[in-house]
Amino acid sequence: MWNQRGLSLGLLLFFVIIFLVEATYTCLGVGNTTVLLHEQERLALLKFKHSVEDSSGMLSSWVGNNCCMWEGIQCDSITGAVESLHLRGDIEFLDFQNEKLVHEVYFSGYGTFYQVRDGCYLVANEVSSSLAELRHLKYLDLSGNYFQGSRIPNFIGSLTKLSYLNLSYAGFHGIIPPHIGNLSNLKVLDLRWNELLAYDMAWTSGLSSLEHLDLSFVDLGKAQNRVMVLYIIPSLKVLSLPRCGLSNADLAPFLNSSRILPNIKHLDLSFNYFEGPFPVFFQNMTSLSFLDLSGFDLSFSWNFSNLLNIIPSLSELHLSNCRLNNSHLSPHHLNFSTLSNIQHLDLSENSIEGIFPSALTNMSSLRVLDLSENRLNSSVPFMPNLLELDLSENMFQQIEDVGIWRQCNLKEFSVSFNYFDVERLDSTTNISKCSQYDLERLDLHGSLNGTIPESLGRLANLRGLDLSDSSLTGPIPESLGRLRFLKVLDLSNNQLTGPLPTFLGNLTKLDLSFNQLNGSIPESFGKLAALTYLYLEFNLITGPIPASLGRLVSLQAVSLYSNLLNGTLPLSIGQLTKLRSLDISNNSLEGVVFETHFANLSMLKHLDTSSNTKLTFNVSREWIPPFQLVILRLSSCNIINGFPQWLRNQRKLGMLVLSNTTISGSLPMWFQKLPIICFLDLSHNKLAGSLTNLPDGGNHHVSGYEFYNALFLENNLFNESIPRSLCRMTYLEYLDISRNRLTGNIPKCLENLQHLLTMRLSSNRLSGVIPTSVALNFSSLIRLKLNDNNFIGELPREFANLQKLTVLDLGENKLSGNIPKWVGEKLISLIVFRLHKNNFTGRIPLSLCKISYLQILDISYNNLTGTIPHCLGELNAMVRSSPIHSNNATLDADENVVQGMKGFDLEYTTTWDIVFNVDLSSNKLSGEIPVELTALSMLVGLNLSNNHLSGSIPDTIGNMSSLFSLDLSKNELIGMIPPSIAALNFLSHLNLSHNNLSGRIPTGNQLQTLIDPSIYVGNKDLCGPPLMTNCSNHEESTTTIKKRYDAGDESPKVWFYVDIMSGFVTGFWGVIGVLLFKKEWRWKLFRFAEETMDKIYVAVVIRVAKRKRGREAA
Repeated sequence: MWNQRGLSLGLLLFFVIIFLVEATYTCLGVGNTTVLLHEQERLALLKFKHSVEDSSGMLSSWVGNNCCMWEGIQCDSITGAVESLHLRGDIEFLDFQNEKLVHEVYFSGYGTFYQVRDGCYLVANEVSSSLAELRHLKYLDLSGNYFQGSRIPNFIGSLTKLSYLNLSYAGFHGIIPPHIGNLSNLKVLDLRWNELLAYDMAWTSGLSSLEHLDLSFVDLGKAQNRVMVLYIIPSLKVLSLPRCGLSNADLAPFLNSSRILPNIKHLDLSFNYFEGPFPVFFQNMTSLSFLDLSGFDLSFSWNFSNLLNIIPSLSELHLSNCRLNNSHLSPHHLNFSTLSNIQHLDLSENSIEGIFPSALTNMSSLRVLDLSENRLNSSVPFMPNLLELDLSENMFQQIEDVGIWRQCNLKEFSVSFNYFDVERLDSTTNISKCSQYDLERLDLHGSLNGTIPESLGRLANLRGLDLSDSSLTGPIPESLGRLRFLKVLDLSNNQLTGPLPTFLGNLTKLDLSFNQLNGSIPESFGKLAALTYLYLEFNLITGPIPASLGRLVSLQAVSLYSNLLNGTLPLSIGQLTKLRSLDISNNSLEGVVFETHFANLSMLKHLDTSSNTKLTFNVSREWIPPFQLVILRLSSCNIINGFPQWLRNQRKLGMLVLSNTTISGSLPMWFQKLPIICFLDLSHNKLAGSLTNLPDGGNHHVSGYEFYNALFLENNLFNESIPRSLCRMTYLEYLDISRNRLTGNIPKCLENLQHLLTMRLSSNRLSGVIPTSVALNFSSLIRLKLNDNNFIGELPREFANLQKLTVLDLGENKLSGNIPKWVGEKLISLIVFRLHKNNFTGRIPLSLCKISYLQILDISYNNLTGTIPHCLGELNAMVRSSPIHSNNATLDADENVVQGMKGFDLEYTTTWDIVFNVDLSSNKLSGEIPVELTALSMLVGLNLSNNHLSGSIPDTIGNMSSLFSLDLSKNELIGMIPPSIAALNFLSHLNLSHNNLSGRIPTGNQLQTLIDPSIYVGNKDLCGPPLMTNCSNHEESTTTIKKRYDAGDESPKVWFYVDIMSGFVTGFWGVIGVLLFKKEWRWKLFRFAEETMDKIYVAVVIRVAKRKRGREAA
């Protein structure tokens, strides 16, 4: 018995050992023969992990030895070999499933800087060759990731066991490798939505098992053997070739086509180059159920009718943009027996107009109908079997015409961009005849005005409602809050007012942004347990952020910026474990932010608290945050404890904005070791020391975000010279280190920054000559500001290469020489040209008159001579009724220009682009003021003071209707002040002092407000208010002269008439008297008159006779 028990125990122990060994080798291999192989697979997967940037944590589970338990990996249940790699990202969904992803454009004081695409996907320079080690792989999906324009690797062709390969939406470029033809087991191949091309498609002949092929957007226009795609693969059932450059020749008959073509069930040939008669290619496709021929010209009626007759099996047909019109849908052209199977019909982007086609109402099988982007405008009939209807972008004017209340069975209805009168939605003609509505999704965005009707509350089954981008006013009706199935509500970009209503708890996305809603955020929002996205930005919402929001554990994005919120930031925000984006900027929040506010925000990528001037960040210098931020904006908040030490652990920053945060001292050493931050703004602080500690830890791609590459360090106390390390930032597009204390020369290596659009080095202590190499390599430069430094020498001739420049400011330096002619000949896009306070000499070049976009011309405080060019009156931007702007002004919101106006130097920032100013003051100009200058009707400021100008003020000065400031002082002007100057209704600053003007000062209109006598001082012959000199003496002398003239008035009048009579008598009798006494003269005169009359008579008679003969001949 004991032997039996021992034997049983021994057998049991043996099986336990075998089981443990089997379990242990699940991923490490089965027995010693496979351990090495599968360890190689595990290492290969880790190599792949290390080759990609995974900011979303897709591969975070790839740790430990059991690779079969890693997310996205499936192994063979027996051998443990890796068979499937599911690594699909979500780039492809960014534009199509907005409910699932954050997809927004954010704004700042600088303009639009970055686009957030906060999804889950990998980024890499290429697909790691380590995947070639996975020789047992049957399923590979890398779609929806970003491989940055790399090629599809050749080693893919070595994975011969593959049956599924999906590389769509992955950022691949270049030629499709023919090695893919080695994959004879492949059943699904998806390469769509990349930038691929092919020169030979013979490799497809090796895909003998292929059932699904999608080459959408692959350029096959120059490919040989491309017909093989259509005819050589007998197993093919799904074929998608939209936008591939195919033509009619590719649809020609081919060998054995009758045997092969019947297998295809799904065919997409949209937007290729097909034309002419409908090809017979389709006649053998008896199994075809899906067909997309969008972009094929079917305007010939026989094309359209033939299509429907030869493919009776179709259930889904897409004919978008096929030039169809109403006649093609008439009973004359349609055989309804051939339409009995069609369930999905797309006729969008055609020319169907007016009355709704009656033929469509007879298609009882129809479930989905798309008539968007046509010109329909009449009543839409009731179609009881229809489930989805799209009538967006038509010409409906009355909302009752689309029949929202008649369509009882519709589940999805889109009528966006039709511009209805929403007030009639509740009219008596729209009374419901349906006991209930099946409608789940209603899209009316861009169509409505007036108020939101309460009647929308009848649509009890609504899941999604979009009323955005309209002109809606009034409050949000309470009936919307009672829609218990509603998940997505978008009322953004309207003019809605009133408080935020209470909503039921099924909402996942609520967008009420860009309205005028007021009141506080209801505590009841804390009951919206499913809420994922909350957008309330750009409203008038007041009060504190409710602590109840901390209960919304599903929240991923909260945007409350640009409201009137106050109070403190609730600690409960730190409990939102799924939160990825928090924007509370531009409010009036106050209090202190501690580490506990971020305790559990491990998923946080975007944090923006900027423009809350009473909000203070007080976190420990030893704090290590639980998150890895991509965007951090704390501008115009208060940061204590110096430069934030916790940033040293943030390795994925793409945007860092700490402007105006009261930080001081030098940049810490560890800051230099951070990866390069694409957008870095530390401006308006008290940072000092060298610039050598700027981030220089290598480049990295921030997946999901698109940033401008910018460095803003203006308004600090940085000193020393510009470091050479700055020259390594070759990616920079915007560089602003102005208003610091930098010294030395501009380093020659700055020429490496060849992508620069803006460079501002102004208001420093830089010196030396401007290096010519900089100008040679900055062909993209739009704005260049070197003003307020100590530069010497002449304007470099190489600046003529900067032909995209709109702003050139070299003022307040020590530059010399003439103003070059090439400025006006080459820099024709200039809007601002400023040489204020330099040492330029010579004449003003006439070529400046050719700069048609010029709005600000400031060459004051130089040593220019000669006259003012008359052609300056032809500066187009200063003449036309509207400003002319350059198209390359992405960051103009941050531009500033100092201009002499109203007697002071004023800095224009946000309004600089509407300032039109000419300042030629403090030179040695002579001659008269050109009357042509008065044609500059857009001019706001004109300063010609402190020159040697002579002559009078032009009488047409009153034509300069926009003039705000006029300074003609300290010249040698003479004559009276033109009365038209009183017509300058916007004039608020006038200085005509220290000239030789005379006469009475004009009065009236705006001049009545200019009562400062100093305006006219130094003109001894001027009189009248506001001067103390009375014009009465002038009037008395004038009156005396007038009296003397009047007293002797009679005598001159008599002699005047005597002179007239004497002249008449002398002239008349001098001729007539001679004729009376000279008979021969009298006879010759009469004879001459008679001959002249005879000639005239003969000429007239001949002309009349010719005309009569001409009419008779006709």
